[in-house]
Amino acid sequence: MGSKDAAQPDKITVKSKPKGKSKVKVKSKAKKDSQLILRLDKKERDAFVDLCKDMDTSAAREIRGFIRKFMKKNKR
Repeated sequence: MGSKDAAQPDKITVKSKPKGKSKVKVKSKAKKDSQLILRLDKKERDAFVDLCKDMDTSAAREIRGFIRKFMKKNKR
């Protein structure tokens, strides 16, 4: 524990806005209030989670995306 680290403020990185006309998607920050429990093989689950990490995403985000696409495709 160095006092040097404690005295320095956290750095904030600001990214510049893209130039030109580009569409910016605004995602809803609706609170997720439900869970879906499923069972799968531990090796398969771990491989999926690792792959998601390698692709800079989360397993939950990918599963939610799958559910949305599936529902849209099979809309009645």
